[in-house]
Amino acid sequence: MLFVVEGSVRVVNFSLWGSEILYANIPQGGFFGELAAIDGQARSSSVVATEKCLLATIPPQSFIALLRDYPDVAIEVMRRMARIIRICDDRIMDLSTLGAVQRVYVELIRMGRLDPAGTDALAIFSVPAHKDIASRASTTRETVARVISQLTAASIVERRDKALYIVDTARLKKLASRLEEGRGDMAR
Repeated sequence: MLFVVEGSVRVVNFSLWGSEILYANIPQGGFFGELAAIDGQARSSSVVATEKCLLATIPPQSFIALLRDYPDVAIEVMRRMARIIRICDDRIMDLSTLGAVQRVYVELIRMGRLDPAGTDALAIFSVPAHKDIASRASTTRETVARVISQLTAASIVERRDKALYIVDTARLKKLASRLEEGRGDMAR
């Protein structure tokens, strides 16, 4: 069990073809490794530092004792595991029902936050690199670049400074909800 005392890390796995699949970003104050500490199995993913980090570790036996002795800690770990399960359920649904283009649409919507300027737009501040969005959407960097270019040409998204604004959220949500790959074009 490891705690991120300073810095941040990414929890990733790799496809058979070597593509990185992002599971989570863990900021300072977060933790990882609880699954392996609880069940004693091998780790199911890799963790990569995104900046200089200071990590603290607890051996599995001590972590289990901590959970037994401090129910509030156990509840917090269970809440985190429940969030992970819900995120996995969403990803399984996306992979089962959406094409690559629609998964990029959905990921952009998930990343967006209400514009603090009070508009109806969603804003993605500090826009991740295309490869990072691709990793989250289980697709390729090229697909993400093409989708963002098409969305920009269709006036659905706009780049401003270091942010990406989804200016026509309703239209993007409509595109994202189309299940057939061939119907994801901007013309409709």
